[in-house]
Amino acid sequence: MAIHIIGTSHISKQSVREITDAIEKEKPAIVAVELDQKRLYALLHKQKSRFSLRDIQRVGIKGFLFAILGSWVQKKLGKYTGMVPGSEMLTAVQLAKKHNLHLSLIDQDIEITLKRLSGAFTWSEKWHFIRDFFKGIYFSIVKPSKLPSFDLTKVPEEKMIENLIGEIKKSYPNLYRVLIKERNEVMARKLIEIQQANTEKNILAVVGAGHKKEMEKIIKGKSSKITDGRQ
Repeated sequence: MAIHIIGTSHISKQSVREITDAIEKEKPAIVAVELDQKRLYALLHKQKSRFSLRDIQRVGIKGFLFAILGSWVQKKLGKYTGMVPGSEMLTAVQLAKKHNLHLSLIDQDIEITLKRLSGAFTWSEKWHFIRDFFKGIYFSIVKPSKLPSFDLTKVPEEKMIENLIGEIKKSYPNLYRVLIKERNEVMARKLIEIQQANTEKNILAVVGAGHKKEMEKIIKGKSSKITDGRQ
């Protein structure tokens, strides 16, 4: 049966509507979400922060700071859109429970990702980060009209997503590898394993929009190899 992937924005009302419609209408047997056990627990218990200073030893100082910064940015953007970050994932989890659907967590353990991220930054990437950080402040204060505009309440268009990922890949190759590429491979592999174990069931996967296209490509490539191997 089929794997259907929905690409979401973690602060978008549109994403919540799309997930609700897909689950209510299609009623897949399995709902897979871009979460691990720790992030699911945090969502269900409405925890504001998953990490404290004692976690630095496990994930590294850079990974810890990245987690705090990422959480802060999403929270600020979420206030702008009126959405709690991760609402679309929580919606998928709650609807899976409501309809008695099997829930699968397909993302890599957040501590593994942050630990790998902590050792990934090169000096070049650190410089790019500092440059982009102050450039963002400059344009937001001095030349706000020069900043790209898009509706945060909606999922960005595919072309914009591709451009943003391309910029990350160019300026932050190790960040791209750890946060995007490696997790794409982990999540795609888990979806294939779920599909192989449930050949007669439809699967709905809910992941960030930046992961969708590459995951579909990986799954298509792997599935064709599996099919060829059986012939």
